[in-house]
Amino acid sequence: NVKDENGKSIFFGRKATSFSNQEEEQVKLTDAIPFLVETRIKQLGANYEKNDKPWGSHVTVDGQLILGANPASADDFGLAILNAIKNK
Repeated sequence: NVKDENGKSIFFGRKATSFSNQEEEQVKLTDAIPFLVETRIKQLGANYEKNDKPWGSHVTVDGQLILGANPASADDFGLAILNAIKNK
C-alpha cells in the first residue's frame, strides 16, 4: 500500500509482475495469505504482466520499479538490476 507523492499507489499505471494467482493456487497458498498479489496489484492500477506458462521467468522494468514474478525469474531479475545500475 505504498503511495507516491500524489497519494497514488506506486503500482498505478506501471508495469508489474508477481506470483500469478494460478501459481498461488498450484502451491495451495491461497488460504495462507491475506490476498492474492496478482489480484491486488491489478486493483492498485498496475499493468500486470506474466509469463504465458506458470512458473516461467518474467521480469518487468518500469523506471526504478524492477520486479520478478517467481523463483524462475531470479537470474533475469538479477540481470535487470545489473543493467539498471550500469545505465544509471
